[in-house]
Amino acid sequence: SDYFKGGTGMSWIAGGISNFMTKFSTFVFVAYAGIAYSDGLIAITLIWCTVLPSLIAVFVYARRWKRAGIISPVEFLETRFNAPIRQIFSWSGVLLKLLDDMIKLYSIGIFVTAASGIPFATAVIFCGLVVAIYTVIGGFLAVIVTDVVQFVILFFSTLILVPLAYNAAGGLTHMQEVIPQNMNWFNGKKGAPLFLIVYYASIVIKYLGNWTFIQRFYSARTESDGRKIGWLSAILFLIFPVIFLFPAVAARVILPELENPEMAYVALCLNLLPQGIMGLMIAAMFAATMSVLSAEYNVTASVLTRDIYQRLFRKNAAPRETLWVARFMTLGVGIIVTVGALYVGRFGGAFKVNQYLSSILSIPMIIPVIMGVIFWRPQPWGAIASMVAGMAVGAVLNSTQGVSWEMATLIEILVCLAVFFASGIYLSKDREYISKVAAFFKKLATPVTEVLDADKSVMVGLMMLYAVAFVITGVMFVIMGIPSIDNMSGKLAVGSGLVCIVGAAVFYSKELKIKAQIKLKNKASVIEH
Repeated sequence: SDYFKGGTGMSWIAGGISNFMTKFSTFVFVAYAGIAYSDGLIAITLIWCTVLPSLIAVFVYARRWKRAGIISPVEFLETRFNAPIRQIFSWSGVLLKLLDDMIKLYSIGIFVTAASGIPFATAVIFCGLVVAIYTVIGGFLAVIVTDVVQFVILFFSTLILVPLAYNAAGGLTHMQEVIPQNMNWFNGKKGAPLFLIVYYASIVIKYLGNWTFIQRFYSARTESDGRKIGWLSAILFLIFPVIFLFPAVAARVILPELENPEMAYVALCLNLLPQGIMGLMIAAMFAATMSVLSAEYNVTASVLTRDIYQRLFRKNAAPRETLWVARFMTLGVGIIVTVGALYVGRFGGAFKVNQYLSSILSIPMIIPVIMGVIFWRPQPWGAIASMVAGMAVGAVLNSTQGVSWEMATLIEILVCLAVFFASGIYLSKDREYISKVAAFFKKLATPVTEVLDADKSVMVGLMMLYAVAFVITGVMFVIMGIPSIDNMSGKLAVGSGLVCIVGAAVFYSKELKIKAQIKLKNKASVIEH
């Protein structure tokens, strides 16, 4: 449980940051940056679709996931529907996760190769295996800690580029004169109302059913913490896309002749950043993708261990055995994703592959999951029929000439919903099933009142890890910024490093405070006895 949920070690702040980081890989700086370069501010309009799922989670899903009392994101499907449904969605979900992660790892390979000249295969293999190793060792808490640290690296590194890009592009007024169409929030085909509506709907569905998204909420200490995770995630999703993508919009003015729009961000970095600061940017891109992959590896391993291995092969497996199986599964996921990422480029690029995966596979698999915890009438056959019908319709329409992606996806969503809810028109006559579902929804309607106190010894370790990581990060920023101290980028890097060092001091003081509390508690216990 602790390997996949982190025990009581995750605060809502860390959970919110982690939830944000698990959705922002280098894919943003490749695919969305390409859209920002070609079409302008519409890229930010598109990526703001990530705000809506977090808000829906606050009001609808956060409490349900916490009350479900689960260790894996598909565990509840057996109670809500039946055992075969759980297995079907476990196996198909693992396959989808592997494909999705291959795209993300491919994106970091593209970025690093363009920025540093390191061979694509080397970049992919290094990143994929490093993530797998530290996730294998540390489990969910390692994911959370690295997410927070990598958030800091990503934030300060990308923030350095914003004023440089602004000045190089001549400011907003000059950008408006040179690329007026790109300064429109609804520019191009992707700004059409139908495309935006369908794109937002597809991302809302995909995020609400995303295993790492669900994991952050059922791993929260309390229901209140779960809602706070949702609020913080929404705020981060609203603010940071502007910081991340504005430089790519400005790149159209600074570097107007780029052949490949997906290289806009890396080309701008190479053009504006000194060598040392460029190293920070590469580190930031690694940080972004490593956060996503570590979370994906952990939650996918939880399904492989909990829903497949334990459920099918070793129901009474001892905790020590399941821990080793979990680690083996995590490593296996990492290896498969790393190998697969080497071949993504053969299928049309990151955004195109991700878009079609989302429409053909993700939506039909997720609709029964996210609707099944709200509506009790739809039956198990509806979950299967909805998935099969959706995939069939999606595959046919997306391969039919003359049918746009948005129209194909809209029809697919409507078909999935229609089939799923049609299964609830007539109630099941299986009394055992009705009783089981009623008990499940009663559980979802019952607030979790137990407040789990954080394990002090775990918190000491976490504070120490944060302090050490922030010191290392701060020193790295200072060292890489000093050679360019005469430039704005150097000053910003050194300033960012000093902020990180101050943050490390704060974490260290918290560690000392917790140690003092433990010592006082132990002393009181001795006096009592």
